[in-house]
Parts: sequence; C-alpha cells; structure tokens
Amino acid sequence: MNTLKSIAVYCGSSDSNDTVIYEAAYQIGKNIHEIGARLVYGGSKLGLMGQVANGTLDHGGKAIGVIPDFLKTKEVVQTNLTELITVDTMGERKMKMHELSDGIISLPGGFGTMEELFEMLTWAQLGLHKKPIGLLNINGFYNDLLAMFDTMVEKQLLSKENLGILLVSDTVEELLQKMKDYKPLPVPKWMNRHQV
Repeated sequence: MNTLKSIAVYCGSSDSNDTVIYEAAYQIGKNIHEIGARLVYGGSKLGLMGQVANGTLDHGGKAIGVIPDFLKTKEVVQTNLTELITVDTMGERKMKMHELSDGIISLPGGFGTMEELFEMLTWAQLGLHKKPIGLLNINGFYNDLLAMFDTMVEKQLLSKENLGILLVSDTVEELLQKMKDYKPLPVPKWMNRHQV
C-alpha cells in the first residue's frame, strides 16, 4: 500500500471549453486534500492549474507551486499558495515536482502535460522511480491516446507489462485507490550493470 502524502498534478494552463473537465480539476484538488495529501503543481493561477489549486486551498489544504522564473509574473502565478518555489528552467521544475511527490496524476492538458506524463512514465519504465502514475480520463479526454497505446502494444513497440505502469480511471476516487494499491515493476535486468 502506497502512502500518498504528496501528489504532483500535471494539467493544462488553459480553461478548456469542456465544463466537465473544468469542474473536475477543482474536484481533484479538493479530493487530494481530503485524503490527507498535499498538492504539488506548476504554480499558475490560470486554467485547469488554477482550478486544481483552488480546489485544495478553498478546503484548507496545502498547495506547493513550482514555477520557472521566466513565468513568474503577477498575471500568471497563484499568490495564496502554501509555498511557491521558483526555479530557473522547465527541466528543474519537473525535477523539483518529482522530488516533492509520492505519486503523479495527469489531468487533461496540451503539449506540456503530455511531455511531463511521458517523462515520468519513461523514468518508471527504466526503474528510476517507483511512484504510481495516474491518468484521469475525464469525459473520455484520453480515449484516443489510450487507443494509441494499444497500437504500440499490438506493434510490439511497448510491452503490456510497461503499459500497466500507467493507472487509468475516469473517476478520481478509483484512480486514487489504484495509486495506493500500485506495485512497481522490478528494475529491468539490463539496467543492472552487475548482471551478466
């Protein structure tokens, strides 16, 4: 059983024209607080990112923002966070969010969200971390991406075992339970330099 004391959330900095997605972002911030975890996210007050932070903060939860200096303007940054950490680069932002979290959840988003999700999946596949990675498939947002993953498996470019690293649900309650129950894969044998 994984203890989720701190959850990193990746999501879009735009509002989305899908009200189900927009409202779910706020709800997941609330849910993170309700399970006794703190939120770690990108530090913005905009879009889904702002909604997640508000969902946590409005209910007395703790939210830590991590933002690169070049994005840190009063028009972008959330001002009432528990803690705001400023870093130099986007790469440092990802590393700091990773260091501060026990688990990862991706909500709907754009290129940035995809890049963050895929890097964490790749690190898990290589045995560089053992944290549960959740994908909240709100309103079927990720259906096409999940179909693409099945194609990767079918073409033998992704193993079923490695696909199983990604925990998927369309409800936050089920996703959080899957994350608590997650058992990481063993480190690949070829990654062990002492193995012949």
